[in-house]
Amino acid sequence: MERTLVLLKPDAVHRRLVGDLITRFERKGLKLIGLKLVHADKALAEKHYAVHAARPFFKDLLSFLTSSPTVAIALEGREAVTVVRNLVGATDGTKAPPGTIRGDYAISIQNNLVHGSDSPENAANEIALWFRPEELVSWGPVDGPWVTGS
Repeated sequence: MERTLVLLKPDAVHRRLVGDLITRFERKGLKLIGLKLVHADKALAEKHYAVHAARPFFKDLLSFLTSSPTVAIALEGREAVTVVRNLVGATDGTKAPPGTIRGDYAISIQNNLVHGSDSPENAANEIALWFRPEELVSWGPVDGPWVTGS
């Protein structure tokens, strides 16, 4: 099973979409293994977005992520990274296809509701940034054989 990180960014929290968005991941068959509401500080935001540090929009990313609470979610499932990225849709909400989270709810490139890890390696690093090991819970759903084949 693969793990991935999802952040429901401040705009998702303010728009009261958290429950609806979590439901979409669960209905797809992904398993929640970590979930918490976090008001990210500047240090966490800088680590999370370090790959964008040289880009002109870096300060705006930091300002946005630290402006209000974010819901951090660790998910597990078969090809979880790819599954989440397909559910989330293109970064620019105006270009994301209908049926994706951003296609259905986002209307800009910055306020795009959701972050999803882009590789299993980055997912492991990002999960470690947002969760302590003891905050992740291993469990097996009773419908596992039907949903994930395990």
